[in-house]
Amino acid sequence: MDNKSADLSALRINRDAPPTPGSHGGPGRRRLLIVGVPAVLLLTLAGFLVARSLGGGIQVHLTPAVRISPSQANVLASASGYVVAQRKAAVASKGTGRLVYLGVVEGDKVKEGQVIARIEDADVKAALAEAHANLDLGNADLHDAKTSMERQATLLRQNLSTQADFDAAQARYLRVKATIALDSAQVDAAQVAVENTIVRAPFDGTVLTKSADVGEVVSPLTGGALAKASVVTIADLGSLQVEVDVSESNLAQVTIGEPCEIILDAYPDIRYAGSVAKIVPTADRAKATVQVKVAFKHYDSKVLPEMSAKVHFLPRSNVAQTPEDTQSVIAVPEKAVAQRNGQAVVYVVSDGRAVEVPVTPGRHFGSSVAILQGIAVGTAVVDSVDDRLHRGVKVNVKSGTPQ
Repeated sequence: MDNKSADLSALRINRDAPPTPGSHGGPGRRRLLIVGVPAVLLLTLAGFLVARSLGGGIQVHLTPAVRISPSQANVLASASGYVVAQRKAAVASKGTGRLVYLGVVEGDKVKEGQVIARIEDADVKAALAEAHANLDLGNADLHDAKTSMERQATLLRQNLSTQADFDAAQARYLRVKATIALDSAQVDAAQVAVENTIVRAPFDGTVLTKSADVGEVVSPLTGGALAKASVVTIADLGSLQVEVDVSESNLAQVTIGEPCEIILDAYPDIRYAGSVAKIVPTADRAKATVQVKVAFKHYDSKVLPEMSAKVHFLPRSNVAQTPEDTQSVIAVPEKAVAQRNGQAVVYVVSDGRAVEVPVTPGRHFGSSVAILQGIAVGTAVVDSVDDRLHRGVKVNVKSGTPQ
């Protein structure tokens, strides 16, 4: 019985004993809660700052500075194409043979009828000599036949010959005369064959390409893999035009005689004045375009066949353009230029922050403004500046735009 009382007394809670650290409801637990709350606040604040540093900033859109001419502000339509010589020929010999002479190279100017090349002609010259010999022999026979016929005619008048003898002499004369005509035709054919071994320029022009060299076989109809169809390609560089494909949706903006601005991809800083020369009366079903030929009003030696070009179709009011209208400039959208402390600036982005670039603006045309000094072509600037944007402000470039 005493043992049971001792065991039950051991189970009694001693409320006077000091609470152990970490027990429920004790000061240790309260200290833990008091210390834990600031830690959570610090972690929350740090997460907020990190999130702000990663995703914060002003949203901006970048656009490149481009080189355009003021007349482009009134462009009705644009199209791309190539410079094409309207008078061009791949020159070949009319005969087949080995090339033995080539007198031009790329870039040479030639005159109409000038000898460009020759192919071997020993066989055709021999045929020509034979034809001449046959003609000479025929002429001798003709002379003998004519003399014999005249003698028989005299004898017949004197009743010293028969009609049959005269008829035989006359038939021989006519036969030899016909043979002479055939020999003469053979001479002409042999002369043509000799001429066909000579390659001549069909018109005044410039040699663009050389397709064969001395020693190669040339043929008007390439019958073998090693035979060349043409010797050189010649073009009249005074007939250059730009051929562009205009979308059917823009065709209503294009009319014959309409002024144009031509820009060669090789020389983007140079503008050439032009006009619509021809609208080809058929459409390309696959591309839904119509070919338009644009003539240069004037051009220089920089313009070469097969150069790629862009054409801007302008209103007819732009026919009389000033030099300023055709001079290209660097341009950005008007909203990209802001005033900061009395200085015109644009903003570029570097390491995620806005950087001010002082510029000197020029004339306005359309929604763009010329930049005379400060940035180069291709510089990516913020396309729309507001009062929030200043030097050093953190910015986020919209996806898909250049950084």
